[in-house]
Amino acid sequence: MRYNIAIDGPAGAGKSTIAKRLAKELGAIYVDTGAMYRAMAYYFIQKGVDKDDIDTITKLCKDVEVSISYENGEQQVILNGENITGFIRQEAVGNMASATSVYPVVREKLVELQRQLAARENVVMDGRDIGTVVLPDANVKIFLTASSKVRAKRRFDELTAKGEKCDIDAIEKDIIERDHRDMTRETSPLKQADDAVLLDSSDMTIDEVVDRMKQLVKEA
Repeated sequence: MRYNIAIDGPAGAGKSTIAKRLAKELGAIYVDTGAMYRAMAYYFIQKGVDKDDIDTITKLCKDVEVSISYENGEQQVILNGENITGFIRQEAVGNMASATSVYPVVREKLVELQRQLAARENVVMDGRDIGTVVLPDANVKIFLTASSKVRAKRRFDELTAKGEKCDIDAIEKDIIERDHRDMTRETSPLKQADDAVLLDSSDMTIDEVVDRMKQLVKEA
């Protein structure tokens, strides 16, 4: 039986880290939705489309197929049958993805593709509206969160380890403001699905969070 696991939550809650680890331990596919947006952006660039040309972008969306697979444990991004994994992390692709991801037609196309992937494979998908919009029928829904102070400390430690100077209070302020934007935006706001399990990782290690999620999957 196919199973889908939806993990939602605010920025800095550790969703991607946890989702990747959970998928690996369960033998499922981690669906990197950000990589899928980059694949779309790469397609637009290859077609020579301007980021503001919504009419052409709308037409091109009809002919795009994006999927995620794994080879030797490494994620592969497939665009219209071609492996483009090595091209999507370019700065130009990231900029195009940022500019075009705001268009409803791009989002609608990717949600459609994400649902198709989930229908074919066992997947773990993370985001802000996976359990509420993208995969409303997911077998397991988890709303992963942590206090703004804990999330700020995690981000502070991450940046400091890279040698960057930063202000933990400013980081927490940004996190709180982003939470507000995500929760109040008009399209697909961040919220806990009615049937999602709330999991606060403030006082939990990554191992503890993954073990708890595996238990929830087992019980589903």
